Amino acid sequence: MDDHWLTRDSTIRLLWIVFAIALAGTVLMDLVVHHHPYFGLDGTFGFGAWFGFASCVLLILAAKALGWMLKRPDTYYDS
Repeated sequence: MDDHWLTRDSTIRLLWIVFAIALAGTVLMDLVVHHHPYFGLDGTFGFGAWFGFASCVLLILAAKALGWMLKRPDTYYDS
């Protein structure tokens, strides 16, 4: 039985390469786009990429901390 084309190792590798090239191209386009920064920091090279990555990491850490604070013992619902 043939595997689905999205589950093949070669397809997954190709998709990673294509996505990496697209992301790198998006960041490199920052060199040719004229920015109108409102704050000084948002005019830096690759601001959208590094700010988005940092925001994602902070959200994950906040979710982990919130999960740690709200967790209950396994016997919480036992009477």
